[in-house]
Amino acid sequence: MSLNRRRFLAAGALATPLLAAGSGLPAVADESTGRVLTGADILAAQHWQPLAGRKVGVLSNPTGVLAGLEHIVDSMVAAGVRPVAAFGPEHGFRGSAQAGGSEGDYTDPRTGIPVYDAYGADATKLAGMFTKAGVDTIVFDIADVGARFYTYIWSLYTAMVAAARTGAPFVLLDRPNPLGGKAFGPMLDPAYASGVGRKPIVQQHGMTVGELARFFAGEFLPGEGVRLAQLDVVGMRGWRRDRLFADTGLTWTPPSPNMPTPDTALVYPGTGLFEGTVFSEGRGTTRPFETIGAPGLDWRWREALGELALPGVEFRENYFVPTFGKFVGETCGGVQLVLTQPARFDAIRTAVAMLVTAKRLHPDRFGWRPDNFIDKLAGSDRLRTMVDAGAGVDEILGSWRAELEQFDSRRRQYLSYR
Repeated sequence: MSLNRRRFLAAGALATPLLAAGSGLPAVADESTGRVLTGADILAAQHWQPLAGRKVGVLSNPTGVLAGLEHIVDSMVAAGVRPVAAFGPEHGFRGSAQAGGSEGDYTDPRTGIPVYDAYGADATKLAGMFTKAGVDTIVFDIADVGARFYTYIWSLYTAMVAAARTGAPFVLLDRPNPLGGKAFGPMLDPAYASGVGRKPIVQQHGMTVGELARFFAGEFLPGEGVRLAQLDVVGMRGWRRDRLFADTGLTWTPPSPNMPTPDTALVYPGTGLFEGTVFSEGRGTTRPFETIGAPGLDWRWREALGELALPGVEFRENYFVPTFGKFVGETCGGVQLVLTQPARFDAIRTAVAMLVTAKRLHPDRFGWRPDNFIDKLAGSDRLRTMVDAGAGVDEILGSWRAELEQFDSRRRQYLSYR
């Protein structure tokens, strides 16, 4: 039976005509120009009744909020549909941990619900958590930022595999991709799979988490030897593929401590690559990923980048002192990216231009992290070796054009929004 014919909670007392989001069928966005309704908003409007009677486990974080900014778990409890457990990804269920951290196992003080630390858990360990908690339905609600190396989509994948192994239905509450719906960048080479990229998708995938869930189920779960008993994506209303986050009418909830604004998300699929360099990516400043630099850099980098006339962005000469991360307490020179036309901005082209220009202007200061983490971020060693060989921006971008076109074609059947 195809995923598109599976019915959401179709067995017994859980079958319900109230689930307006589409019973597992692709959700079509309406033509409204008003605020987007997320999957969570749609299910909350039904007082969570399609989940009543189930032993629900919720994998979420602070982005799992409704239009009124109430967290979905708090809303479920208030409606009398009390989850039996919550599961926290990187940064934790309530979002207090920094990059590479989590909150551990604890009892949520607001609701009394046990919270399990799912960060870093593989599918076997996570399936064990599901079993220990006694869940029979998994609900996933986490906002993504649209980049392959942002870990929440791999938390999604792991949870899908774990749910398949335990036989639990999987319910995903869809949210906008803040970058819109276009795909850009290189494909991950499976030889470079890691926690920041487990499966071959391109760097800026251009899909919502709901679309990714369908893609994962159709393209990758069979390779794990598993299949979900049930997958339902509760789709949005009012989102289109040409809409950036600023067009949604939604309030930005930082999905992690260093993703404070929608502009951070727009630059991140590109400037996130600087985590693989010796340059600061702006952690420890008020503008992470929009502020890039290192000790000893001066105005020349900004002038060279300005001469490129990259679309949608200008560069400000910038000096900063990080409070944590790289170069703590040291004065760094560099640039701040200022988005002038977000709809025209290409984060990956911009970042490649920044890398190429930094290598040319500051060969004594620019470099890659010794562990070649850049290869995991970029999905292979191609970016690193081409920059080191002196390749130009267009040559580097052209090297992945064919695989990007193939991915774009492959994902088409899983897209739910125009």
